[in-house]
Amino acid sequence: MARSANLETLVAHQFGSQAAAYVASPVHAQGEDLRAMQAEVETVRPVAVLDLGCGGGHVSFAAAPFAGTVTAYDLSSDMLAAVSAEAAKRGLSNIVTQQGSAERLPFADASFDMVMSRFSAHHWGDVLTALSEAFRVARPGAILVFADAVAPTAVVNDTFLQSFEMLRDPSHVRDYSPTEWQTMLAGAGFTVTGTQMRRLRIDFDSWIARMRTPPVFVEAIRALQAAVSEEVRAYFEIEEDGSFTFDTAVFVARR
Repeated sequence: MARSANLETLVAHQFGSQAAAYVASPVHAQGEDLRAMQAEVETVRPVAVLDLGCGGGHVSFAAAPFAGTVTAYDLSSDMLAAVSAEAAKRGLSNIVTQQGSAERLPFADASFDMVMSRFSAHHWGDVLTALSEAFRVARPGAILVFADAVAPTAVVNDTFLQSFEMLRDPSHVRDYSPTEWQTMLAGAGFTVTGTQMRRLRIDFDSWIARMRTPPVFVEAIRALQAAVSEEVRAYFEIEEDGSFTFDTAVFVARR
């Protein structure tokens, strides 16, 4: 229990201090994956949406025009305050915020028609428990739409990805492979209906600045990039300035 509480405190600290940066971040504010998630909401027109680990609120903002209510849920009170302020600026009065952990949802059974999450689950201490909670609060027939970075199948590429993610942000837990995701979703009770794979280019300087990564760890990431094999370098398309490309996925499932 102490280990989980410590992780949650670390996550809240890491992201709370950077709330405004995540609201403004182009990587989070746009992208084909976000448009795909919005399209799912537009098709379903749910009465109630839950945005798990809402971060800068971009899924909530995308969903709000097509939903009755959207609950933006996050560990960080600072992040939620930033989301509320941005929602007010945009005139999105149907977004409400709630603070808490993904593994312990303070909602009644069958509360939501759609459960969504984007670039958050790799910070969760127990993804299967969180998915089981998502299943519990989802109504029968509800849609789940999750997006995240995903681990490569080649072990050496997986090891490199987890290493530089942890160096950049110590609250990182794990990027899971598509197969791991499908297994966890099925284990929680969901039926996976679609998986969309994409590649995402990350600008190194803004990636580091967004998390205020200490210089010693920035140098460690650069040293790691310089030391890897040509196969790893090619897979991640590592550029001279440290920018790179990795895999992401959007998973759609039904309760």
